[in-house]
Amino acid sequence: MIKHVVFMKFKAGVTDKDIDDLEKAMARLPGRIPEIKDYQFGRDIVRSERSYDFALISAFEDLDALKRYQPHPDHLPVLTKVKEICENILAVDFKV
Repeated sequence: MIKHVVFMKFKAGVTDKDIDDLEKAMARLPGRIPEIKDYQFGRDIVRSERSYDFALISAFEDLDALKRYQPHPDHLPVLTKVKEICENILAVDFKV
């Protein structure tokens, strides 16, 4: 199993509507991309100085499944949206 973890820091001026739209788009992905075995995401609730604004934790059967997910046509528009509204994105992929 591969865990894919992403942290997002939003640009100044990103609105709640922007984030709502991102959440709606992300929520559709597990039903459209069969490689996704688990998919959780949410907004940071602590809001400390070191906090990022949003996180995604997803799971894939193996590295090949993750590699099929990344260029999937349903994933690419969501990735574009993330890049538009984020000033910084961190990711880690690890085997469990």
